[in-house]
Order: sequence, then C-alpha cells, then structure tokens
Amino acid sequence: MSRIRVRPELLGLVLLTTTALALTAPPPLAAAQQPLAAQPAATAAFTVEEQRLDRAVPQEILRRSGFDAVAPDFVRSLRGADSYAEAERTVVRSGARLWQRAVDRAQGRGPARGDLSRDDDRPLYWARLALTRELRQWQPEFGLSESGRTALLGKLERSSRGQDSMDFPARGAVKGVKGVKGVKGVKGVKRIVLTGFDPFTLDRDIRISNPSGATALALDGTVVRTAGGPARIEAAVFPVRWGDFADGTVERALRGPLSRADLFTTVSQGRVGRIDVERFNGAWRGGFGDNENVSETGLVPVNDPASQPQWTTTSLPYRSIVAADTGRFPVYDNTSVTEIPAGATAPVVRPDGPTPGSAARAGGGGDYLSNEIAYRATLLRDRLGLDVPGGHVHTPVLQFGAGNTDPATGAVTDPEFVQNRLDIIAQLRTIITVAAEAS
Repeated sequence: MSRIRVRPELLGLVLLTTTALALTAPPPLAAAQQPLAAQPAATAAFTVEEQRLDRAVPQEILRRSGFDAVAPDFVRSLRGADSYAEAERTVVRSGARLWQRAVDRAQGRGPARGDLSRDDDRPLYWARLALTRELRQWQPEFGLSESGRTALLGKLERSSRGQDSMDFPARGAVKGVKGVKGVKGVKGVKRIVLTGFDPFTLDRDIRISNPSGATALALDGTVVRTAGGPARIEAAVFPVRWGDFADGTVERALRGPLSRADLFTTVSQGRVGRIDVERFNGAWRGGFGDNENVSETGLVPVNDPASQPQWTTTSLPYRSIVAADTGRFPVYDNTSVTEIPAGATAPVVRPDGPTPGSAARAGGGGDYLSNEIAYRATLLRDRLGLDVPGGHVHTPVLQFGAGNTDPATGAVTDPEFVQNRLDIIAQLRTIITVAAEAS
C-alpha cells in the first residue's frame, strides 16, 4: 500500500473520487484560510487538523456555539491530575462530557449558548481538536511518556466521539431508553447503530459541516416509533483519517454494538441533491487526501487479509427504503461499482454490481473512507456471523445558500444552509424508521 502526504496547498488539485463531495474545483483560498505550513517551529508537533484551529472560521464557530470554553475547562482539569491514572480518568470524563454536551445541544437540551443553530455538528469537531491540541502539549509534573500520551489521545478521541458509549443492554434486558419519556422496560425495543463522520475537505472550504455527523448527534439515544414498536438509536462519529481506519478504529468501536444490534447504518456525505443506499462496498482505497492531507492507495488493510473478500453487500432493506416517501431528496438503490474483471488489467464501471472474480476499485460509495466504513462494518457483520440488516447510506451534499458559496468571503452559516441540514437529518430519521419496520 502506498502512503504519501499531500501538501495542503496542492490538495485542491486532487481529483475527487465518486465518494468525495461532488464539488467543482475550489476557488483560490483566501489568505486567512491558507494552510499553516510555514508556522513557527513551536507548532510543529500539532497535527494538520489542529493547525487549522487558529483560523478565523473555527474560532468563530467555537465562540458562537459557546464551545470556546471547553478547552480552558479541560486545561484546568488536567492541572489537577497528579498521576497517570488520574489523567486517564480526566481525559475520559472530559471527552464523554464533550460528546454529551454536543448531543444535548443538538437535541435541544440545556441552555442555548451562542447563536449557531443547535443542529450544527461543527462545534464538536473544532472543540475536540482544541482538547487534543492541549493534551498533545501538556507536560505534567509526574512525567508522561510518548506512548502514554498516545494512549490518552486515543481515549479522548473515542470518548468524545461517542464510540465507547453505544451502551445497548444485552438482548432481553432493556431497562429503558435514555432521554425519552414513556418507553420503560420493554424487551421488544429494537437496537439501531448509526455512525457519521467529521467535516472534511476543509482546505477547500473550512466552513464545511457534515450532515452525517449532525445526524449522529441529533439521533444518539433517541427512539423512533415503528409499526413494530419502538427502536432505540445509538450513534457515534468517526474521523476522516486513513490511519485511524488502518489501526482498527471501526472494528474496535462497532464489534460490541453490532453483536447486540437489530440494524446498523453507516452514514456519510455523498452526492449533490440525492440520497444513495449503497448496494456494494469494495476493498480498495483510491487515494483521496484525508483531513491530515494524507493519501492512501491500495487494498483496505484488515486483519486476516488471506480471507479478505473484494466485495461486501448491504443487507439493508433497500427496496423498502427506495419505495417509501421519506422526504425532500430522491433516494436511489445504487448498484454501480468499478472493478477489474477477472483476467483483465483495466478497470471498468459496472452499473449492476461486480462480476465473479473481479478486483474492486470502487464500491457504489466510491473508494474513499465512506466506502471503507461500509466495507469494514459489513465485513465485521459477516465475520461475526451476524444476521443483521446493515449497510451504508450517502446523504446529499450539504450546501450553503445562494450568495454564500465563496469560502473566501462567505458567512459560516445562513438560513438555507441550516434548513438543508435539518431536512437531511429528518429524512435520515425517516429512512431509519422505514428500515427498522421492514426488518
């Protein structure tokens, strides 16, 4: 597998794959949005994502959401940690509080700090980076090894993404549904796992939001009412980083929840003006730069590669989903893939799925991390021997309003932008309800 780091200033020249946002080439970045490649050496230890944090847009998002207080509170908590064990407890607690604060905000609980709409997923993303940056430079008196710091950063990532709080009880032992009145001890409550993603393509437009992450925040811990009874949703978000996926973050987070789930849906942002239920997922990384501006090309790295299939298939009830009136955006059963047919050397597009013995070059969801999370989740389903409906749904691209499309001069939000995101969230909720009923 090849691994290269793409210079941020060249990222806009990389061709988008079919899973990347269906955007045209971006205009030149304004000076305030230029990558921080030439910053002083003091910031050299910060990641590419963390280096974007000091730009005007992230700071405005944090300030207008009230999440600008999260990092100072975290620093004060770290100062009280006088051992590694205490630091670990502080990190996990702070990450979990950040996730819950973002969920509460998205679901209308607690005070409405700031004037950004509650459905906005961006405060969580930028606040998390503020915490990881503080932890990365923290120098406690008890001494902290680099391996210890890495472990703490991992715990902060998982707890602040909801990955370790998808706490379905064992089957037959449901005792209630958090945050929802009127659903008490019901053995028949279905369990649904949903995942979203961080914002990405931030060097094209640092204002960008990801409706899949916003959907995860809006639905985590909630209940949808189906014809067959209530269904409880547990959600988490994942980073847009090739390295985290290669390190097993998907399998680590989803192994337990999927084993107790009745349905799972990985969600990401896809094409303009449409929703796709992706039928086939391919075992190939196409190289588009991630949020660290790193590119990966080659087979999706998994445990036991000798038994790795080239393709996995959705088990979502796609016919029922496509046939239902779920909302504003048209919904498609997407069966297209790109493959190298058996015995051939050149890739071809197949509109009706892969042919026997072919090598994957793009699933219906392309060859980026949205395809990969679908591939990994459905492969995990198969390797665990689970008879669980599950697969991937691509949301429409979240678009800013007319007159607010230029990242160099545009505002961080506008009424059309907010309404677009609310419509996507509502339609995903309905799609999940339809899927639960059909399953």
